[in-house]
Amino acid sequence: MKCKKWLAALCTAAMLAAGTGCQQQEETFADTITVSEDKDVQDNNSTDNHLSADKLADKVEEIYTTEYSEKIHDNIEDLKSQDDYDESNMLIIHNPYGTNTLSLYVYFKTDKAVKTSYTVSAEGYEDYSSQAESKRTKTHEFTVIGLVPNTKNTITFTMTDANGNTKTEKVTYKMGKLLGSEETTLATTDGTSTQALSNGLYTILGNDSDGQDFMYYYDNSGTIRGEVPILGYRSHRILFKGNLMYYSIGKHTLAAVDNLGQVQKVIHTGKYELHHDYCFDDDGNLVVLASYQTDDVDKCKAEDLIIRIDPDTDKILDVVDLGDILGDYKETTTMPESGVNGEGVYGLDWIHVNSIQWLGSGTVILSSRETSSIIKISKLFSKSPNLDYIIGQKDFWTESGYDDKVLTQVGTFSNTGGQHSVTYVPTDEDGVYYLYLFNNNYGQSTTQPDYDWTQISGIETKTVSAMSAEELAAANSYYYRYKVDENAGTYELETSFAVPYSSFVSSVQETGSTVIADSGFQGIFGEYTNDGQLIRQFKMKLSKYMIYRVYKYDFESFYQK
Repeated sequence: MKCKKWLAALCTAAMLAAGTGCQQQEETFADTITVSEDKDVQDNNSTDNHLSADKLADKVEEIYTTEYSEKIHDNIEDLKSQDDYDESNMLIIHNPYGTNTLSLYVYFKTDKAVKTSYTVSAEGYEDYSSQAESKRTKTHEFTVIGLVPNTKNTITFTMTDANGNTKTEKVTYKMGKLLGSEETTLATTDGTSTQALSNGLYTILGNDSDGQDFMYYYDNSGTIRGEVPILGYRSHRILFKGNLMYYSIGKHTLAAVDNLGQVQKVIHTGKYELHHDYCFDDDGNLVVLASYQTDDVDKCKAEDLIIRIDPDTDKILDVVDLGDILGDYKETTTMPESGVNGEGVYGLDWIHVNSIQWLGSGTVILSSRETSSIIKISKLFSKSPNLDYIIGQKDFWTESGYDDKVLTQVGTFSNTGGQHSVTYVPTDEDGVYYLYLFNNNYGQSTTQPDYDWTQISGIETKTVSAMSAEELAAANSYYYRYKVDENAGTYELETSFAVPYSSFVSSVQETGSTVIADSGFQGIFGEYTNDGQLIRQFKMKLSKYMIYRVYKYDFESFYQK
């Protein structure tokens, strides 16, 4: 039997890009290793798999260029042609493109058409399994994700033919250190419900730090299964389209990466800074929440712009200033003395949009933290956008004259305080749909300092950091699900339940059978039954002061060949 060659780590990827082969270099993330005939890993000679912080940042910047990815791709193609790789002699490369530390590139051929699945096993951890291929084929090229750091991983490949016959191959790989300092295993607490957790991986979007930033994947047991380096700031969500996944990698940049980890597109926001959220329009253009920053604070645009970018040409197509749509309200606001918001964005942060949902045909639903309101706008990119409605405290909008746009509340419940992660769910009835959200339940508007938020029953007026331990234990944020009837001009609270308090940021996500809630300022996220019973809760150490969002993605369909 031939020995399998494992080409490991980003330094190897760099050598692939340069066409220099796989010799050892100083300051590698992991070493080139050979798997012997019994498929056991030889000793990994590396004692420190980390580059310095500056060199890591430089490497990540290089990774997110299509030129770099193309060089890696070309040299992998050369490697594929150098041997007859089969199921007993696979070409396996650790993280060749540098876009997921805990991944392997796999290539081989089989005589029969088979469909391949794999299981990653590591002592002391639950197995991680995935279906690598959705159909039978004789040529196999895919990504294995889910390696556990700092330990030996056994990967069992199972190949199934048309008659259901199976063949397995096992290989082992000693995964080195993570590039970051995140936890391998999160602290978990089981709730009262025994309902099964949903499938997929919890994706940590924005454990903000002063150092290198990452996006992380964790499984249902709290074990890390993916580490995705980014340039900085945070990834706000992952969008899947056309066999690519799109995510923000910095304040001015998004990337589109394929299922092998290759960077296929890098999209820029030009002179604008992205923040909080983005989505696709009907034509596949990216619609991005944006700011404009300049040395003159009075000319800065703080989180009140929406830009549209063609991801194929990297051109900005449109820029919408929400001040042109809600100008009468903007005139009633005042800038705090500091001239800067909590995220370091300069200018009058009068609306602070933190989520966007595209409904089609130029219609969007926005979440405005500064006004604790949900806003629907149609004809967004036309010459005359239309303010369709507002959901929020009616008297908050009285002075500006937009109170007639506020939908009628049906039933008795408290309106939101600084909500996040507003998500649109359609129904079969025209004009009737659901909006679910994370109600932070925190009343504050720095640009409307005289507004009395305490009139909202049960609302908090202290941030997490300002609370005592007793106050924090007694405080709640909420998962809210509104039913909106535009025909009747109403909204009502269909479902809600309490979750750990977070004065800012945070997210919720409906999976169908469960609800996932991230209380970002406490570093806590949990999965609940639809009626609010906790199934399992996870606690993550904060790199700085918050986890922006946690969404769960079923990556299996994306990574399937």
